[in-house]
Formats: sequence, C-alpha cells, structure tokens
Amino acid sequence: MSFWQEFNARLRALGMALGVHVLMAALVVVGTMDWKPFRKPQNVGLTIEAVIVDTSEIKKQRDEARKAAEMEDRRRQRNEELERQRQREEQRAKDQAERRQRELEEQKKREAQDRLQQLRMERERKLEEERLKQQRELEQIRAEREAAERQRKLEEERLKQIEARKEQELLEQQRLQREAAAQRQREQEAREFRAGQIATLDQNYQLAIQSFVTQNWLRPPTAQTGLRCTLKIVQIPGGEVISAAISGKCNGDEATRRSILAAVERGGALPYRGFEDVFQREIDFIFIYDGD
Repeated sequence: MSFWQEFNARLRALGMALGVHVLMAALVVVGTMDWKPFRKPQNVGLTIEAVIVDTSEIKKQRDEARKAAEMEDRRRQRNEELERQRQREEQRAKDQAERRQRELEEQKKREAQDRLQQLRMERERKLEEERLKQQRELEQIRAEREAAERQRKLEEERLKQIEARKEQELLEQQRLQREAAAQRQREQEAREFRAGQIATLDQNYQLAIQSFVTQNWLRPPTAQTGLRCTLKIVQIPGGEVISAAISGKCNGDEATRRSILAAVERGGALPYRGFEDVFQREIDFIFIYDGD
C-alpha cells in the first residue's frame, strides 16, 4: 500500500468516527426534546426518561482518531526526514562527482604540462647539440686556417732559405695537391657511402614500423589479402605516437581501418632507438597485408 492510499484510508476512518460522534450527539438532543408544543397539557403523572449514552465507545473512537492523527503526523515527519536525507545524499553525490571532475581536469592539466616540459627540454637539448656542433665546425675551420697559414709561412721561409730546392718544393707541392685531391675523393666517397647508409636505414625504419604495427594488429575477419592503407602518423622523439589517421588510399573496410589505427596506437611508441638519424615527427606509412 502506498503512502497516499494509507493516508486516504486513515482519513476515511477519522471521518467515520467523527460522523458517529455527531450522530450520537444528535440522538441525545432528540431524545431530550419535546416535539409536541401545541398539545394541550394533560394531567398525567410525571415521567422521567433517561438516555444512557455509552461514552466509552465514543472515547475509544476518539482515541483511535487521535492515535491515527499522531501516527500520520509521525509518518509525515519521518517522510520529511527521509526526503531531507535523500536531498543531502544527492547533494553529497553531486559534490563528490564535481570533486572527481575537478581532480580529473587537474590531472589532465598536469599531464599536459609534463608533456610540454618534455618537449621543451628535448628542443633545448637539440638546440644545444646544434650549437656545440657549429662550435666544433668553427673550431675545425679555424684550426685548418691556422694550419694552412703556418704551412704558407713555412713554404715562404723554405723558398727564401733554399732557393736551390725549388724543384723539390714543387714536387712536394704536387704531392700535397695529390693528397688533397685524394682526401677530397675519400671525403666524397664517404659522403656517398653515408647517403647510402641513410637510405638503407630509412628502408629498415619503414620495415621496422611495418613489423611493429603488424605484430600489434588484430586482423578482423573482413580483412583481405592485398590490403594497402596509407596512414599519417604524428610522433615525438622516442617514438611515442600522438595521433594516427587514414590519410590516403585504403582498400579495406571500416572495421579493417579501425583495426589498423588501433594497432598503431596500441603499441604506444614506434621503433626509435637506432633510427634517430632518419626520425621524422610526421611520417606517411603504408600498411601492407598480403596474407599470413
């Protein structure tokens, strides 16, 4: 039984009790009245009639009505207290939710600040490395110029002191030119060899990324052999993936595309150690699947 049904039942019981009281009072009044005022008086003996009213029943009904009212009042107070308690709990839950939300926002801000600090430190480190590299290059050029200047002075002094050895000096000069040419040739070959190494390292880097993504790929049933999907991956030094998206042609369905992106992000960080020389913040990567 709901609260209002019980309340209506109590209210009807109270109304019936009050109606019984009014009816019994009316009977008492009627019983004591003489309804024949125009009848001629008769000499009859004095007759005394008394109506006995059972007040215990009236008192009992009155007590029940009072108790019902008191119970209804206590019920109302209890319901009001329960309502206040519910409101307090709702407010407490709301406050806790707002506090958790603030804590999450503060945590996100701290994480963003940490990432910015790491990026700033990495940029400063690279700038310092570049400055030191330029300084070393300048010192090397200065040393080469000083060496060349000393060599020139020695040559002049030698020409002044030993005029007879002009032919020998000419031969020495030619030897030095040949050595310089040979040095330049060696340097050119070293540069070409380094360029070949970089190209090979870049190919190995692409293969390492392909292997990494393939190992983390959970192939959906709809993926077919001959799959080719071009992705744009944004990363930071260390290989941590910032974002990944389909940026070009992809002959896979939507489920296959999502699985490839999930494979890139699932690993957390792409191969980095050993590939620093060919690292790029943004790379275009072609995911290939030709069957197991």
